[in-house]
Amino acid sequence: MISGKAYAKINLTLDVTGILENGYHSIASVMQTISLYDEISVEKNNFGDIWVYSDGGEFADSMPLDEDNTCEKAAVEFLRYIKATEGVDIHVKKNIPSQAGLGGGSSDAATVLRLLNMLYNADLSYEELRGLGIGIGADVPFLVTGGCALCEGVGEVLTPIKTGLNGYVLLVKPDFGISTPEAYRLFDEKKLPYGNSSEVVMNSGNFSRLLSNDLEKAVANPDIEEIKRKLISLGASDSLMTGSGSCVYGLFEDKKTTDNAAKELSDYAFVGVYEPVSSEEVTS
Repeated sequence: MISGKAYAKINLTLDVTGILENGYHSIASVMQTISLYDEISVEKNNFGDIWVYSDGGEFADSMPLDEDNTCEKAAVEFLRYIKATEGVDIHVKKNIPSQAGLGGGSSDAATVLRLLNMLYNADLSYEELRGLGIGIGADVPFLVTGGCALCEGVGEVLTPIKTGLNGYVLLVKPDFGISTPEAYRLFDEKKLPYGNSSEVVMNSGNFSRLLSNDLEKAVANPDIEEIKRKLISLGASDSLMTGSGSCVYGLFEDKKTTDNAAKELSDYAFVGVYEPVSSEEVTS
């Protein structure tokens, strides 16, 4: 059995840049992995089938255990690619909330790809693993290696950013989720303009007060706006909804201020203090 961590991500920027012929949206997004993670283990079985097991965690009940599970999809793609006939057992301890914009399902899939690559001594490159992940979810290619990067297209075009986020990240999730299809539907319905915040950040080399999320503008939820105001009032340098939501994060410079803010916001459904995680940590 081989085990690993599936790290969550936050979007420092998220620009919708167009609609493709297949109906999917193209994006430009600066993403950063953080120290919240699911725990994944994989091992071979002799039955020729793929089995996904829930090994607990705060959000175990939110994880589907059928063919919609991203871990199973990743295993199917990997085993087909290397022409393996054995089955695999996949165990998941689910610590990342769902419908939060934190990429939990995508990170689980990316981690399964990395772990199976080791389990089978397949020696596939990260580029090959990213290619296998494209059809599973837009965040999977980035989360194969994580760290900090500009992600473009449907998430498959990556430009690593050497100097990632510093400090602390306080996550606050209200007691509701937002589905990704719904967020994009609202963006289209409201005919919002395409953003360019990712280009601004890349040109400036600075994240401070440049955070922007087109899907947050589309969702326009008053509870999310209230959480952002509270985070800023408690000392965050900036705050944003991540991905398609509903989780909101605040960026802080020192641990004491972050911890104090977390205590003040502890009545929300999910609150946690985390740190940025580099690509070296993700792939170690």
